[in-house]
Amino acid sequence: MSAYHTDANWLRTKPILDIKTESPTVKTVYFKDKLCARAKPGQFLMLWIPGVDEIPFSILGGNDGDIVRVAVRKVGEATQALHDKKVGQLVGVRGPFGNFFSPSKGRILMVAGGTGTVPLLFLAKTLPGTAKVTFVLGAKTKKELIFKDEIEDKIGENGLQLITSTEDGTCGITGLCTEPVEELLHDEIPYMVYACGPEQMLAKVFELCKKHGTKLEVSLERLMRCAVGLCGSCVIGRYRVCKDGPVFNKRQLKEISAEFGHSKHDFDRHRIRI
Repeated sequence: MSAYHTDANWLRTKPILDIKTESPTVKTVYFKDKLCARAKPGQFLMLWIPGVDEIPFSILGGNDGDIVRVAVRKVGEATQALHDKKVGQLVGVRGPFGNFFSPSKGRILMVAGGTGTVPLLFLAKTLPGTAKVTFVLGAKTKKELIFKDEIEDKIGENGLQLITSTEDGTCGITGLCTEPVEELLHDEIPYMVYACGPEQMLAKVFELCKKHGTKLEVSLERLMRCAVGLCGSCVIGRYRVCKDGPVFNKRQLKEISAEFGHSKHDFDRHRIRI
């Protein structure tokens, strides 16, 4: 599904309202934007850091007063600049862009790795109370399990089940977050699986869903510059992730299986291995 407002591509300058440290490498930046506050789970925005760069982020909406959140993992110059920002300083916002997750009822499995937690937490907040959600949350260490407390608060509302995994065994299951997925799919096939995180993780979830015949939607991350389908920097197969995604279903993933989980383009349009 997709939703696009005619004013979404206009750059709006917004002051940062709050900054919260989520982990040693992730901070959440809060600002107010009426358009992005109307976003659907899975959509993204472009955040401009004056004098540095403009980069995409998944939207964590569902907050009061048109407040929008983005989770910023420190990985390069632009994200470092955002980590150095102070409350009251300005950023530029465009969006929301892209399509969004299809709403589902019944039994649902969510699989999130790292900052891939953002769109799935947003989605969990919008699901009907009758949905039976199992949320698998993975990270390298306990300190990197972002939004765990917020997910646990959601558990208290409608019985959502949380399963955590860490690669170093400091919280929950030891290993990758895909490891409990095999057992969960074997025990009872959910109506839908939603996943977001590192692409190799998504590729593993894709293979498991093919094996068990489960519906699947994933949110992909690619290099994005324009966000409106013009520059071609985010192309995978015949799709533009910014325009045709970022949410893709199992049929679409089969079409791009030669690239999905294997390769992507760098800033110079060279193909590199993931």
